[in-house]
Amino acid sequence: MQSSSWKRLLRNKGAVAGLLVIVVAAVVAMAAYFIAPDHTPDANRMVLEIEGQHPGFRVTMLAMKNGRTVPRGSFFQFFLHGQESEMTWIPLRSWHFRDTMLVVQRYVDESTSREEAYPLTTVWYGKSPAHPLEVNRLQENIVGARIFTQTYWLGTDKFGRDILSRLLIGTRVSLGVGCIAVMISLSIGVALGAVAGYFRGRADYLVMWWVNVVWSMPTLLLVFALTLALGKGFWQVFIAVGLTMWVGVARIIRGQVMAIRELEFVEAARALGYGHARIIVKHILPNIMGPVMVVAAGNFATAIVIEAGLSFLGVGVQPPQPSWGLMIKENYNFIITHNPLLALAPGIAIMLLVLAFNLLGNGLRDALDVRSKI
Repeated sequence: MQSSSWKRLLRNKGAVAGLLVIVVAAVVAMAAYFIAPDHTPDANRMVLEIEGQHPGFRVTMLAMKNGRTVPRGSFFQFFLHGQESEMTWIPLRSWHFRDTMLVVQRYVDESTSREEAYPLTTVWYGKSPAHPLEVNRLQENIVGARIFTQTYWLGTDKFGRDILSRLLIGTRVSLGVGCIAVMISLSIGVALGAVAGYFRGRADYLVMWWVNVVWSMPTLLLVFALTLALGKGFWQVFIAVGLTMWVGVARIIRGQVMAIRELEFVEAARALGYGHARIIVKHILPNIMGPVMVVAAGNFATAIVIEAGLSFLGVGVQPPQPSWGLMIKENYNFIITHNPLLALAPGIAIMLLVLAFNLLGNGLRDALDVRSKI
C-alpha cells in the first residue's frame, strides 16, 4: 500500500478501530493457551458440579492427582494444543483439618454438598493457612494436591467448562477459517477472473457460465454439500467455505482486468513481445490489488459468519474443539432461562470481529480509491 493510501486509511477512524480489533484478535489467537485460564487441550476441563454458572462465579477447588502420568510436551506443542492435566478439580464449599485428615464439604450444586475426607499426607495448601499448627503440619507432608480459588469470569457451560477459555481458543477457528477461505477464494477467483477478463471471447463465456452456475446455488446448501462430501471436521470446513466464495472474486477481477487491458502500458507490453502470462502477472494484477484487498476483507467477514452457522447446525467444527458457533449451539437454551450471557458472549465476539473486517474493508475501499478526496 502506498504511503498516501496508508495515510488516508489512518484518517478513517472506523477502519483504524476495525484494524485494532483484528490485531487484538490475532494476538489472542496466537497466545490463546498462554492467556486462557484453562490450559488443557481445547479448554475441555469438565467440572460438572458447577455447570451453567453466571459470569464472575468463584469457587474453592481441591486439585488432586488423577493417577495418570502425562508427559510434558514441548513449547511448540503447548502453543498449538495446550497441555493435558494430571490433576482432577473438585469444587468445595468449605474445608478444615481433623487430626490426620483433610475434611471437605464437596460442592454438588447450589443447595447441596457432601462431606469427604482425604489423608493429610497428600494435601498441600497453595496459600499459607492462618493457624500455625496447620502450617507446621503441612510443611511435613508430601505435596500431592492443592487448594485454591478459581474465578470463572464469563461463567461455565453445561459441562462445567470455562467459557472465557473456550472463547479465547475459539478465536483461532474464526481467524483460521477466514485466512484459509480467503486464500482459496482469491487463488481461484483471481486466476479465473484474470483469464476471463484478459482473453475475453470463448474463455470469458466459459468462465462466466461456470460462475453463474455456482452463484445460482444457495451458499449454505453448497457448503453443506461440500462438507458432506469432504467430511465433518476442522480443515474440511475451511476448504468448503473457501470453495464457495471465489465467484464474487472472479466477477470483480474480470471487470477490473477488462478495464486495464485496454490501457496504453498493456499495449506497450504486447508491442515489446511479452507473453500473456507475464502481462497478466507483472503488469495487470499489481494494478488491481486495491479491489482485491477490499474483497478479501469482505470475504473474511463472510467466512466467519458461514463457519459459525455451520458449527451451530452441527456440520462444522466438531466437539470438543471450541468454535464460537458451536458454543452458541451448546448454550442457546440458557438464553430463555437464567444465564443468557453463556450464548451471548460468543455471539458478541462474532459480531465484533465481523464488524471489524467490514469497517476495515470500507476503509480500504476509500483509501485505495484514487479519485477520493479524503
